[in-house]
Amino acid sequence: MSSPLRLLLVEDSELDARLILRELRRAGFAPEHHRVTTEAQLRQALRNETWEIVLSDHALPGFSSLMALAVLDEERASSERTYLKELPFIIVSGTIGEETAVEGMRCGAQDYILKDNLGRLAPAIERELREAQGRRERRLLEEQFRQAQKMEGVGRLAGGVAHDFNNLLTCIVGYGGLLQKRLAADDPRLRYVEGLLEAAEHGASLTRQLLAFSRRQVLTPVVTSANELVVETHKFLRRLIGEDIELVTTLAHDLGNVKVDPGQLQQVIMNLCVNARDAMPHGGRLTITTANDAGGAHVTISVADTGTGMSPEALEHLFEPFFTTKELGRGTGLGLSTANGIVQQSGGSMTCASAAGAGTTFLISLPRIAALVTRPAVRIPARPEGGTETVLLVEDEDRVREIATEVLERCGYNVLAEGNATSALVRSHEHPGRIELLVTDVVLPDMNGRELAQRLRASRPDSRVLFTSGYTDEIAILHGLTGPGTLFLPKPYDPTALLRSVREVLTSDARRA
Repeated sequence: MSSPLRLLLVEDSELDARLILRELRRAGFAPEHHRVTTEAQLRQALRNETWEIVLSDHALPGFSSLMALAVLDEERASSERTYLKELPFIIVSGTIGEETAVEGMRCGAQDYILKDNLGRLAPAIERELREAQGRRERRLLEEQFRQAQKMEGVGRLAGGVAHDFNNLLTCIVGYGGLLQKRLAADDPRLRYVEGLLEAAEHGASLTRQLLAFSRRQVLTPVVTSANELVVETHKFLRRLIGEDIELVTTLAHDLGNVKVDPGQLQQVIMNLCVNARDAMPHGGRLTITTANDAGGAHVTISVADTGTGMSPEALEHLFEPFFTTKELGRGTGLGLSTANGIVQQSGGSMTCASAAGAGTTFLISLPRIAALVTRPAVRIPARPEGGTETVLLVEDEDRVREIATEVLERCGYNVLAEGNATSALVRSHEHPGRIELLVTDVVLPDMNGRELAQRLRASRPDSRVLFTSGYTDEIAILHGLTGPGTLFLPKPYDPTALLRSVREVLTSDARRA
């Protein structure tokens, strides 16, 4: 069976070109070729199509193999077409001196073949194709390694920012929430507080995005039906995408369950749909499809559009943070990297197929879960209730501790507030009554929250625990920790979220952190 070969031939002699093609066919190749004779033709061919190898005569009227090599180098430097970096170049000449051959190799040619010895041509091409593939694979691995290093660096930065920034946001949201409750519904100053809280939520959203694409976001996964998530998301999409886009959903009847954070996966789907809308400025069709994969081990969700599509260059950088094809001011470049981070953090993968003018399809693949769909065991009241229990509050950020203390005391709780674990243990030892709940940050200056909880429970086994933190590197400390009344509250949190979590952990059955 003949092997296809995309061949760019720099040759002014039609007869010699035929001899070269005949030799390649005889050797088992099926060349699809294009012949050029000038610099302009070579540039156009390199820019407009993709080739596997270049064969060039050495001496052409007004052109030469060395000039052709210089053109190739220029195109490699100026073009984003990555295939050019590994494109092999072989000189095929009737007469070429040793010095010229050496100069050609020095300028980047992989080999030179004499036209009276074309028997060497096919083995040389096979060798160069193998080596080019090897170079491409090595380059891909190097790029993946560099990308992983970049993501790790950004992740560490995001984690550090999240810890401090989420504490600041907790202060802003906390003070804003307390002030909001003190203003009458018709107070004109209320709109200022609402604007402040809205800005804080935007800040929290940006932090979540930074953590999501670096896979450090706090997720709350449950076993759920992907079909249900798509149906729920569909309700919002009609308003979001506009009337000129046809929205189609095709759901598999026997679809398996997945374990994901429902809100985050819905955000991924909506992000993909918004991108699809932007790619169809004159209308089109948006199709969301669910299915079980052929092996039955994964559940897939595809989002396909009939829009403008993407170039190969855009596809290469698609999931990189801050990469965007939209004009300035219309995109941050965080959307797809955030979506990809959420899917990967859920144990899945996301791929994209697209071509310019032919639409785009994103495919989300998630592990199929055999367990039944789970529902929250505890009903959270619409308005959080207060209580009279004693709460040991441990938070090293002074303002966060001050806000949490006021919120809890205003609702009837007896609060013992401390800024570090050591003083909290001393306070516990000195306190004569019960301590029903420990509310502690995961990261403290003298020991982590897990160790504090374990040491407190050694003397007060009935105490329940509410951990707080801003990102997953911190809550990894809690891995495997179980016990009655153990819960986690992500930062930033507002007064209502704090009160609900406190009430839930005090009244719920055994929970896993």
